[in-house]
Amino acid sequence: MPDEHEPVMDNKSPLNGPATLGVALLTGDPKKAIVKLSGPMIVVMLLMSTYNLVNAIWVAGLGPDALAAVGFVTPLFMVLVGLGNGLGAGATSLIARRIGADDHAGANRAAVHSLLLMVAISVVTTVLLLLFADPILMLFGAGDTLGLSLDYGNVVFAGTILILVTSMLASILRAEGDMKRTMYVFGASSILNMILDPILIYWAGMGIAGAAWGMIISQVMVAVVLLYWFFVKKDTYVSLSWKGFAWDPATIRGVLGVGLPASTEFFMMSILAILINGMLVMTAGTDAVAVYTAGWRLVMFAIIPLVGIAMAVVSVSGAAYGGRHYDKLPVIHNFSILFGLAIALCTSAITWVFSSQIATVFTYSPETAYLAPTIAAFIGLMCLFYPFVPPGMMSGSVFQGVGKGLTSLAITALRELVFIALFAWLLGIALGYGEHGIWWGMVAGDILGSVVAYVWARAYIRRLQAYA
Repeated sequence: MPDEHEPVMDNKSPLNGPATLGVALLTGDPKKAIVKLSGPMIVVMLLMSTYNLVNAIWVAGLGPDALAAVGFVTPLFMVLVGLGNGLGAGATSLIARRIGADDHAGANRAAVHSLLLMVAISVVTTVLLLLFADPILMLFGAGDTLGLSLDYGNVVFAGTILILVTSMLASILRAEGDMKRTMYVFGASSILNMILDPILIYWAGMGIAGAAWGMIISQVMVAVVLLYWFFVKKDTYVSLSWKGFAWDPATIRGVLGVGLPASTEFFMMSILAILINGMLVMTAGTDAVAVYTAGWRLVMFAIIPLVGIAMAVVSVSGAAYGGRHYDKLPVIHNFSILFGLAIALCTSAITWVFSSQIATVFTYSPETAYLAPTIAAFIGLMCLFYPFVPPGMMSGSVFQGVGKGLTSLAITALRELVFIALFAWLLGIALGYGEHGIWWGMVAGDILGSVVAYVWARAYIRRLQAYA
């Protein structure tokens, strides 16, 4: 099997169409590639995050217990998202490195192995979640909201294979620089989801389960379209062909080398959410969890453009590393951070000015109106959180792109489980500042974690260029 740095000519590669345009962009000017590749991802992620906000708004109309129930399911859902995005990042990194090395056959091999791996993992994950959802949610502190949490969670967990497989197929498209079609299908899915939510929750009388069913129906649409592109239309650069397929442990190791650490990063985020929920329950009760659930959805919405940039960075840095264009890596790192910082500062300004108005969106019902001032306070404080996200996020994405998944994992572990969790506990519980102390701990941990990530990435890039 050829080395990832060894160019391998393959005369079966597509010679025209959107696939070739994507690959040309991926391997060209890194600044242009980051802007053009992240643009569609930002659009689709904003639409998906808009759905999350709209979902929370509709669920909030059912009362604070329903909103808290979604909050208790969220850590488990983040595990699913983590598996999808994490293993998808492993596939994107390996495929992009193969493309950068002009190894089309190797890119195909990586894509097929990645998809089969994801199907197998999704089956096992579905069974485990459905069997153990009850005790896990009780462990997370669901308590009196367990029934509502199960109504929502069991539907979501049953759709695990849809969530994971569509994530992998989208990751393969991102690896070859085809972001636009990903934008189209996931954007349409988010719009469909927003339309279905009020219909299923209220008109059909399904309550909180209707929110979950809206997501599942939308995911079915995504799966159908993606499978059509790969197996019927067949106009992608990477081919998912089973002809001559042979199981290759080395390719699996290449995917898992980045995919497992990246998935673990999302798992750590879930652990952090569980810890934060637990600390909030200890200091201020389930109302504090409802505030955090609503406010954190806005935070997730605000950083979605940064996630879109980070996804582009994985692909672009992977192609640069695979082609041994190490001079592009500092450009990729610096430009992506500055690009993200500009967006983060604008986001901070907007949310600071309109924090009170935004809070009312989550508290429009009489049952949740009393939470508005606290949600507004949380949103206002998180304005200090956003500007420090880009250095940490983009640094981790560079490490994922070059295949250093464990390094990216170490950075996330420091930020999530050491800095943020520690400061939240210290300020919120040890020093007795309660709910607001936990919020300040999250901000302080984010700042320190991002500084460490940036310094680590710059040192690695300098060493790589020195030994090139």
